[in-house]
Amino acid sequence: MIMTRKPRYPAEKELRFHNVSESNLSFDDVLQRILQFVAQDPRAAYHFVIGTDSQVHRGYTKFVTGIIIRRVGKGAWACYRQIVLPREIVSLKEKLAMETTFSQEVAWSFSLHAIPKMEELLVPYVYQGASLELYIDIDAGTKPIVNKTSLYVQEMVKRVESMGTYAPRVKPDSYAASAYANRYTKRPVRKVTS
Repeated sequence: MIMTRKPRYPAEKELRFHNVSESNLSFDDVLQRILQFVAQDPRAAYHFVIGTDSQVHRGYTKFVTGIIIRRVGKGAWACYRQIVLPREIVSLKEKLAMETTFSQEVAWSFSLHAIPKMEELLVPYVYQGASLELYIDIDAGTKPIVNKTSLYVQEMVKRVESMGTYAPRVKPDSYAASAYANRYTKRPVRKVTS
């Protein structure tokens, strides 16, 4: 009899994030940083963006999910979450599906707690320019000659749309996945963990 382990997604208390100046941030730490950033200018327009990229390394695949709160035209605060799977994922469709899943997982956690709190800060200033747009960036493009991922774009877009809260974006607009998260996937991991 073959025993298979049921996939388990971490609870919010298990989520850990990093950025260039801080490591091992909890979900609550990230939530506080985001709310502090928004509170600095509650009359501004904001984009809350989540996107995942992956890179196959020798013996493992590294996934990085970027979380960005962008004050449009006035800066941003960002962090990322890293997951390392101890196998090389060679299927492009599987990689893209897992990237989308990891983005959705993080987005769901933020939908429950962060989004309502950000909205509370912004609603009093909505007639003074305050706004909040939510995106999940998919690391795929629609041009078949340039992007091998174009075959799977519609499937991933529909998955994000089915969440109902976040708008999907693809290349060249998917900067959270294709630019921010991408820079961290290239770095090798010292110790492979599941």
